[in-house]
Amino acid sequence: MKNTLPQLRSDKGLSQEALAEAVGVSRQTIISIEKGRFDPSLPLAFRLAELFDCTIEDIFTPEAQATNQSASA
Repeated sequence: MKNTLPQLRSDKGLSQEALAEAVGVSRQTIISIEKGRFDPSLPLAFRLAELFDCTIEDIFTPEAQATNQSASA
């Protein structure tokens, strides 16, 4: 799944470690999500959206949808 987590985290001035602590996961989990190797659970996705004051859809986009949006642009 594509995500905007690195940009959101950077905009808020958070390190991967600080973000991990804020949402109750390990730094390795944040790294894996940012690299698209791991899709978060729904509760984790909600915690991230709440932290960044946005919707889950603002953070995460399914691969197929991201590819289709790129092709139409």
